[in-house]
Amino acid sequence: MSEVAPGMDCIYKDPNAPVEARVKDLLSRMTLEEKVGQMTQIERRVAQPNPDLIKDHCIGSILSSGGSGPKEKASAQDWADMVDEFQKKALESRLGIPIIYGIDAVHGHNSVCNNGVHDNSIRGATIFPHNVGLGATRDADLVQKIGEATALEIRATGMHYTFAPCVAVCRDPRWGRCYESYSEDTEIVRKMTSLVTGLQGKPPAEHPKGYPFVAGRNNVIACAKHFVGDGGTEKGVNEGNTISSYEDLERIHMAPYLDCISQGVSTIMASYSSWNGRKLHSDHFLLTEILKEKLGFKGFVISDWEGLDKLHETRGENYRNCISSAVMAGMDMVMVPFRYELFVKELVSLVKEGKIPMERIDDAVERILRVKFVAGLFEFNFSDRPSLETIGCKLHRDLAREAVRKSLVLLKNGKDPKKNFLPLDRNAKRVLVAGTHADNLGYQCGGWTSSWYGESGKITTGTTILDAIKEAVSDETEIIYEEEPTADTLARRDLSFAILAVGEKPYAETPGDNLGGLVLPLNEADISLVTGNIPTLLIVVSGRPLVLEPWLLEKIDALIAAWLPGSEGGGIADVIFGDHDFKGRLPVTWFKQVEQLPLHIEVNSYDPLFPLGFGLTYKKEKSLN
Repeated sequence: MSEVAPGMDCIYKDPNAPVEARVKDLLSRMTLEEKVGQMTQIERRVAQPNPDLIKDHCIGSILSSGGSGPKEKASAQDWADMVDEFQKKALESRLGIPIIYGIDAVHGHNSVCNNGVHDNSIRGATIFPHNVGLGATRDADLVQKIGEATALEIRATGMHYTFAPCVAVCRDPRWGRCYESYSEDTEIVRKMTSLVTGLQGKPPAEHPKGYPFVAGRNNVIACAKHFVGDGGTEKGVNEGNTISSYEDLERIHMAPYLDCISQGVSTIMASYSSWNGRKLHSDHFLLTEILKEKLGFKGFVISDWEGLDKLHETRGENYRNCISSAVMAGMDMVMVPFRYELFVKELVSLVKEGKIPMERIDDAVERILRVKFVAGLFEFNFSDRPSLETIGCKLHRDLAREAVRKSLVLLKNGKDPKKNFLPLDRNAKRVLVAGTHADNLGYQCGGWTSSWYGESGKITTGTTILDAIKEAVSDETEIIYEEEPTADTLARRDLSFAILAVGEKPYAETPGDNLGGLVLPLNEADISLVTGNIPTLLIVVSGRPLVLEPWLLEKIDALIAAWLPGSEGGGIADVIFGDHDFKGRLPVTWFKQVEQLPLHIEVNSYDPLFPLGFGLTYKKEKSLN
């Protein structure tokens, strides 16, 4: 084992050498402490005040959690500067091993969405519809293109890694991550794994099965998550317990991972959840015997945020035992955002005491180094500054707008079955636009945008539903916007029609669990509008189906499920004014009452309000799954 800095003749520094030879050479030169450092992923907030720790501990990876950026209202330039500074420190380490910088770019580069205050030429990142909306499109090619666009915007800011896609099969909308799932149907989720190819590039036909693949510096390392069964927990409880046979776990929840692996996905994240009471973070059978051995996955397995602490909370074990159980189960890189010193100390101690064999450490580090070499990080260490112009560019925003219009699901169109209400007349004399979500870009984007839980207001560059309507109508049309219409406005007789946009406020993960109501939020003004005499289009902005009471369905003239469309509200106007037809089909079952849950396509007593695959068009055809 080399104890001095290697020279340029080292195999691992030769870009023309085979990846496995480079991995073997570098691994042979590493100390135990350097290996453990490579297994450690820390949070930006730890690294930024003391960047030398990256060099001193040979840290393998850094991440930004939701909303964790270089400074308040940081520009894309600020992000690139920060990541490059971290990378410089990594390259100053004895062996010069680059870091992987990771971020939750789950529907576009959603943490880099502020315009910034230092460089007005850099726009906010493009925010695409959340996965549930993309599942409504059934368009795998579109999703691949979204992956390609997202990868470009990520790499422009110096980052290399996104914790996406989420390939959970959501069986209960009470789950706070329902909108991160493409569908309740396994086959639809499998189809949407094309995001992996978009992010990483398409591997050649002869590419070895299970081997990670990243095409070049315009691509990023992808992460399929959360292995496995996170969408099937009892009552949709986040981080809960999925009770099923292995056969059902494999058939329903594991199947999308086979598609990700066949596309060369480089990393897979373990789930917080349990399978029949067994925590996934310490499940050797699923992480090693199934994922690595049976499925042949050759990339690395990463823990979720403070995932080892979750083991501690559940089992009452000390942290040292949690490290041992997770690493021995097959965890390769551990997300220890803040307690990295304790993690490094205890893991080194466990190895020296013989409680974790060196073979397990070497396997983990081999996998991590393999991904770094495959991703070209040893050759292309720093951000590509000319690519900053891709962030929020027109091409990407046009793509997002296309995704929005294809994701919209038309659930009702007219009270009279012989007469459609939509498309709307863009030459109407006077139109009322109302509702909490009509002019709120933050609500439109949902969680995982700007911050972990999402925010209200103009959080990024984009087009609200109101903006889009104003752009779509004729110059002669008067738009009256009142979030809560007054009694005087509702009493007017000269309004051609109204557009009411309401829905859920942003949320993420456990705080988004809704085990009770799942009721569409309507205030008194909304109810007065719907029950009045103004013909009304209702647009529901939400991450999941919500209870639609019979009186509401009877009163409204048209109903659209818009999901969480992201920054390009123009896609909604494209469809409601007839420039494009509706293409979206329900990716999940729309239930009648909460008491029916869990209600999905495989339930025997299937009695939905709208079934999986439902979606009307202007041609009055019902598009079934």
